[in-house]
Amino acid sequence: MLDFGSFVGEFLDMIYQMGINDILDIAIVTYLFYKIFMFIKDTRAEQVLKGLLILLVATGASKIFKLHTIYWLLVKSLEVGFILPFIIFQPELRAGLEHIGRTKLKIFQKQSGVSEEKFNHVIDEIVEALYSLARQKIGALIVMERETKLNDIINTGTILDSEISRQLLVNIFIPNTPLHDGAVVVRESKIKAAACFLPLTQSKDLSKDLGTRHRAGVGVSEVSDCLTLIVSEETGGVSIAKSGKLYRDITKERMKSILSHNLQAKKEEKSSFIGGLFK
Repeated sequence: MLDFGSFVGEFLDMIYQMGINDILDIAIVTYLFYKIFMFIKDTRAEQVLKGLLILLVATGASKIFKLHTIYWLLVKSLEVGFILPFIIFQPELRAGLEHIGRTKLKIFQKQSGVSEEKFNHVIDEIVEALYSLARQKIGALIVMERETKLNDIINTGTILDSEISRQLLVNIFIPNTPLHDGAVVVRESKIKAAACFLPLTQSKDLSKDLGTRHRAGVGVSEVSDCLTLIVSEETGGVSIAKSGKLYRDITKERMKSILSHNLQAKKEEKSSFIGGLFK
C-alpha cells in the first residue's frame, strides 16, 4: 500500500531539487499546451482530440485487464492514427502556422510613403462609402490587407490598382454592375482588386441569419491578419471581422476609431499590441 506521507515527502524533495532550468522548461511546456488548447477550443480539432484521448485511455485499460485482441486493435489504430491528425487538422494546422509566421511584436505600420493626412483621408473615404452603402442597404465586402499578403485572393478578382474614393467604392458595389459580386481588397492606400472570391468560414458559432457575405468575411480573417468590413444588404448593418471573430452593428464613429488603431502604428506603440482590437 502506498504511504501517502512518503509520497508527499518525495514530491517535495523533487520540487526542492528543481533548478531554474526545470522551472523554465515546465513553464514553457505549460504555456504551449495552453495556447494549443485555446487555439483548438470550439473547433473540430477539439472533438477529435477528445476522441484520441478516449482511445489512449481504452488502450491502457485493455492492457491492464489483458484484453489482448482489443489491445492489439487499439495499438494498431493508434499507430496508423499518427498520420491522421495531419490530414484531419489540415485547415487548423495551416491557420496555426500562418499565425506563427505573422506574429510580431508590433502591429501593421503605416507605409513610410503615406503621410498622416493621406492615411486619414483613406480612412474617411472608406468609412463614408461603407455607411453610404449601409443607408441604401447595398451589400459590400471590403478586405483591408495588413501583414499577410493576399495575392492568391487578389488574383481571383479584377486588378484595379486605383486610388481610394468613396464614389468608386459605392459604384463597385451597385447591384448588377460587373464588379459588385465579390470582395474589394485594399492594399496600403489603394484599391488593389475587386470581385475577389474569399474562403468561407466553417465556424458553427455564427448566427444562422448570416449569409455568404458574412461567412466569407469571417473566413478570410481566419487565414490572415486582415480586417474585413461587411455591409448587410438585408439590414444595412455594418460589421467587422478580425481573427475569425465577427463584431456586428458598428457605429460610424467606432469604425473610424477601430480602423485608425488597427492600421496605424502610433509612435509610442512601437513594441507591442496593447489593449486588444477595440481600444
